[in-house]
Amino acid sequence: MRCTVLASAHEEPSAEALRIAADIRPAMTSLYVAYFRNAQHSDLTGPQLSVLHRLGFNGPTRISKLAGDEGVRLPTASNTVNQLEKRDLVRRVRSEDDRRGVTVELTDFGRAELERVGAERTRSLAQMLGTLDDGALHQLDSLTGVLNELARAYAAGAPS
Repeated sequence: MRCTVLASAHEEPSAEALRIAADIRPAMTSLYVAYFRNAQHSDLTGPQLSVLHRLGFNGPTRISKLAGDEGVRLPTASNTVNQLEKRDLVRRVRSEDDRRGVTVELTDFGRAELERVGAERTRSLAQMLGTLDDGALHQLDSLTGVLNELARAYAAGAPS
């Protein structure tokens, strides 16, 4: 199943989109809270995990780009990187072309920690999903493509 995110974030949502949002918002909120309560086996914060995930997916990145992608101010992103650097999860690398330019990349330990926490959270979510019957699991499985596309479209802010 393939869908495309078409609407601009500045357009009024359709009546159908508003109805669906009203129907699923309370459940999404409850699931979000339950997921993070059950997945708190890491002492990394959500923003720290998000930065690690972006670095794992995108590779070395400038802090200014991380800030933009995370939707935070540069000092906030810099503080998050400082915290991760103190824990040896990331390192700053000075650009060979532009000595003023610095990128941030995962360390081997950071990559291992990201994989460990990801596996723990996958198991936690699987336990939640395991409470569904086979029919409900099949229905949910048919929606994963749509959910993943929506997440990709909005991961770095709403499309314009």
